[in-house]
Amino acid sequence: MKAWLVETLGQPPRLAELPRPVPGPGEVLLRVAAAGLNFADLLMAEGKYQDRPGLPFIPGMELAGVVEDAGPGAAFAPGARVAAHVRCGAFAEWAVVPADRLLALPEAMPFDHAAGFQIAYGTSHLALAGKAGLRPGETLFVTGAAGGVGLTAVEIGHLLGARVITQVRGAEKAALARAAGAEEVIDAGHPDLKAALRDLGGVDVVYDTVGGPGFEASLRATRPGGRMLVIGFAGGEVPKVPLNQLLVRNVSVIGFWWGGYLSFAPQELTGSLEVLLRWYAEGKLRPHVSAALPFDRLPEGLEAIRSRKATGKIVLTVGEGSAG
Repeated sequence: MKAWLVETLGQPPRLAELPRPVPGPGEVLLRVAAAGLNFADLLMAEGKYQDRPGLPFIPGMELAGVVEDAGPGAAFAPGARVAAHVRCGAFAEWAVVPADRLLALPEAMPFDHAAGFQIAYGTSHLALAGKAGLRPGETLFVTGAAGGVGLTAVEIGHLLGARVITQVRGAEKAALARAAGAEEVIDAGHPDLKAALRDLGGVDVVYDTVGGPGFEASLRATRPGGRMLVIGFAGGEVPKVPLNQLLVRNVSVIGFWWGGYLSFAPQELTGSLEVLLRWYAEGKLRPHVSAALPFDRLPEGLEAIRSRKATGKIVLTVGEGSAG
């Protein structure tokens, strides 16, 4: 089979020919139709992610496809349309996945939507509805709001009844954020983010995917009792937290890693995904796939994420029927 392989940390993955994997007990073999790209794929290939698989490894953390074969004790029958979240291994024509990681797909859900659905929507739903306890009528501020994860936070925040403010760069991304449910948009080039947020009345919850100086500016515009969600550092700079600001205004800073729930609270992750799939089936969620790239163009997709030029989700299409 063809697969993208990371052999040296810090070097781009290369396209390789590998043996097709064989499922063991409790595992299934998937014929991969599509795989979602994430910022974490870049970090993992550089050895900078919190999870570090041994070399060499096939990158890619989420995929969708069809069950081809099942090992002993695996409940899914061949032919089932599924999605899966994995430690790594999605950027390949075939993948072996633990059966308890599989998610049966609604008939109306195409593979390109399914491949990029779990991590982005799962992160935003668990973080906002669970960790931050976002309530109807509160104000949510989302940084990096046109990216694959940020855009889902806008959409879910709006569904949860919040007033959503976003920060993006340029008119095209602003229009995308408004279409997802943002009521107010601040351009990333604004000279004083803190003042802009205070002029809009301040915020109750911050969903920060970028890090850097914008984190402290957002913090200082957060109302007493507010919650700061730390989702990632796409801007490349880990911010310093002024603890005195947390103390005097009773503000909480909350770290969130969706993948970590697999080890300590998998039932919460499963329950969240069930809610999200129901919302999708009801037409309440509208995944934005900005690019569905052929399998051999993975480096192009990763570079779009690295340069923060991507809007919505980038998906790698694998094999025939990837849109079905």
